[in-house]
Amino acid sequence: MNSRARTLARRTPALRLLLLDVDGVLTDGKIYLGPGGFELKSFHVHDGLGIKLLQEAGIAVGFISNRKSPLVALRARELGVKIVQTGVANKVAAYEKLKRKLRLEDREVGYVGDDLPDLDLLKKVGLPFTVRGCPPELSRVALYASRRRGGEGAVREIAELILRELSEPRLSRRKKRRT
Repeated sequence: MNSRARTLARRTPALRLLLLDVDGVLTDGKIYLGPGGFELKSFHVHDGLGIKLLQEAGIAVGFISNRKSPLVALRARELGVKIVQTGVANKVAAYEKLKRKLRLEDREVGYVGDDLPDLDLLKKVGLPFTVRGCPPELSRVALYASRRRGGEGAVREIAELILRELSEPRLSRRKKRRT
């Protein structure tokens, strides 16, 4: 097991909140604009189930995005996501405020980002994740980079990883292999 996997295994049990960037994580990053500002985004149903599974396991999920979009609020309502921050210019400042409000420590929060505006927040949280195709600066900071791209099931993949870590600690896996 490499050092990132060991760190992930050690830190996952403290996780209470997973924050997700939206464009490029929950979506493929494409924004379809039409006349009069009409906007479309595509969300993957597998990611929605991953979010629901995390919530059922007692892990809160929240969205934090630079862009303001009513579609993000709509998707959050569909999934029962109560923490939705859009139009956020400074994600770290918004995170610090949210962390104080929820009385959380950095070690209790995970974040999934996909691009350079996410880098500073990835450096702060206890569980930094990113998606396939992100800039190398993010890959160097993240404990895990998904095999799937944003909008193609990356959030589900990360959710399943977290849930595996919570349900089957590494120590018990080693014991099973020896028997």
